[in-house]
Amino acid sequence: MSLSSCGLIVEYNPLHNGHLYHIKKAREETQADCLVAVMSGNFLQRGEPAILDKWKRAEIALLAGADLVIELPFASAVQSADYFAHGSIQILQALNVDFLCFGTDSKEKLDYATFGLTHKIYESQINQRYQEMKNNGMSYPQQMTTIYREIIPNWPLDFSSPNHILGMSYAKENAKYKQPMTLFPIKRQGSGYHDETVNKTEFSSATSIRKIMLEDTKRINEIKSSISPHTYHQLSTSRLASWDVAWPYLKYAILTLSYQELANIYQMTEGIEYRIKDCAKKAISFSQFVELVKTKRYTWTRIQRLATYILNHISLENIKKNKENPYIRVLGFNDMGRSYLRQEKKQCLYPIITKIDRKNEESASLDIKVGEVYNLITGSKDPQDYYRSPIYVKGERV
Repeated sequence: MSLSSCGLIVEYNPLHNGHLYHIKKAREETQADCLVAVMSGNFLQRGEPAILDKWKRAEIALLAGADLVIELPFASAVQSADYFAHGSIQILQALNVDFLCFGTDSKEKLDYATFGLTHKIYESQINQRYQEMKNNGMSYPQQMTTIYREIIPNWPLDFSSPNHILGMSYAKENAKYKQPMTLFPIKRQGSGYHDETVNKTEFSSATSIRKIMLEDTKRINEIKSSISPHTYHQLSTSRLASWDVAWPYLKYAILTLSYQELANIYQMTEGIEYRIKDCAKKAISFSQFVELVKTKRYTWTRIQRLATYILNHISLENIKKNKENPYIRVLGFNDMGRSYLRQEKKQCLYPIITKIDRKNEESASLDIKVGEVYNLITGSKDPQDYYRSPIYVKGERV
């Protein structure tokens, strides 16, 4: 009898009680044997270094109830919602996952599965309209809100909520497959995505938790009730990564790259490299740099992603090469996760990598590079990629 599975698309930056609730509800709602977490690596969707490295976050995920943790490669992880969803769903589909459970914080209820099928019908019209509007000075959320209200106006689409945008992107991508996963949206509990204040109840946002830890690690007891014991341990014993720590390296990269070299960085458009270099000369911190660069079209998140590409010297060719050679990188598993991996290994369309060495380093070359940059930021001497074996948590359930 084959094992059933439910996918979770996560970042765990860091894992908190809201994520524990998500894991619990995913298992309850789907009754899946195996929870497969596809997790961003050392740099995240909104363009920032993860507060803890991917190995620490993978171990926390397994100890929190995930059975199998797969890395979402950099080329898909540090992207806008649709590209992020494409890479994540591609991995879950390659592993024949049955269900997808994701969080949403929209005020409106949305039938995501039906929305995905509806979008499939109107996709060419939406894409055409976007090409007509993309240089009109509006931000991407404003453009998409306008487009969807024109073409499919009867849907409660909320482009102000990051989690809702991701949910719609998952639904759109999932609907493209012959055997789409069954979708289970879970209502977000407690604080909102961007909330910077710690909730006095058990649910606080990852943003508020990071804010406290990055301001003063001695304040960790203020968030103890909002996070798992394993998250608490890692946050209290690890050197934490942030843009404040990475700023000197980013500023060095910007100032030493020529305008032409900056122009070759992935997603560097419209001559923004001149503005970026000029602002880097003036800025004394990362937040000041972003404020100086920011415009109506270049949002904070878009600038953060650009900064991540600059810091890691990422070109369009790097991204294309990675996407043309998909693979599945295993970060960790328990006994159930290992059993599920064995079940799917023979029929999986992509190579499954459990250890990076000289034989397979070409496939993961981009993630190896960004892992080395991440270690430069944190000062860690532990390799992020070469010869690292998956984390094994003994037992089927923790």
